[in-house]
Amino acid sequence: MKSEVLHVEFDNVTMEEAVDRAIELINEDGFKYAVTPNPEIVWLCRKDEELREAVSSAALVIPDGIGVIYGAKMLKRPLKEKVPGADFAERVISALAAEHKSVFLFGAKPGVAELAAEKLSEKYPGIVIAGTNDGYFSDDEPIIDKINAAKPDLLLVCLGAPKQEKWMKKNADKLSAKLAIGLGGSLDVYAGVVERAPEKWQKMNLEWLYRIVKQPKRIGRAMRLPAFMLAVLGERISGK
Repeated sequence: MKSEVLHVEFDNVTMEEAVDRAIELINEDGFKYAVTPNPEIVWLCRKDEELREAVSSAALVIPDGIGVIYGAKMLKRPLKEKVPGADFAERVISALAAEHKSVFLFGAKPGVAELAAEKLSEKYPGIVIAGTNDGYFSDDEPIIDKINAAKPDLLLVCLGAPKQEKWMKKNADKLSAKLAIGLGGSLDVYAGVVERAPEKWQKMNLEWLYRIVKQPKRIGRAMRLPAFMLAVLGERISGK
């Protein structure tokens, strides 16, 4: 079941349902990818047709951000719950570890993916790290060849939006991984390079504010949240 927010259709799933669906996709034939739009990505989709197509072509679209949940509620198309992308992917990795399946980590600054691989291997001993690669590249083909040679069950693409969504859509017919997930800066979190908001901030749905406090340069991006909410309000008033 889908729920549409500003012309982006989200899968109306709980965290558990999203993880179950991801495992189903991994066990199916062929390459698929999942996206984790927050209000910023939804806002970008309004003006970026290529991004909108990439998001709509995903096999799984989950709401990463409390703003999306509030927006859906305002539009009377409620979503079950927020499904943070970093937590979602980690839950998928945990499930794969139980079956000794593999993950490839792609993105972030040099050295970060390797550090994230070490941390994830320690936390989930059964997971197989198929390979790593940083996010600094000018040619897709060597990266695709490296990923395909590793034959991962799961590919984490952490290039930031909208680059990661467009990259997965563009190369969908070339990749042999079972499932890719676009995850922004999650490798930095897994590696411990970036501190996640304390649990109390997360419970209050203020993780976005914590990131701004820690990284003031994000304020420009954060201003898309009120723009997003105003667009939602406008759509509700107009009834479109």
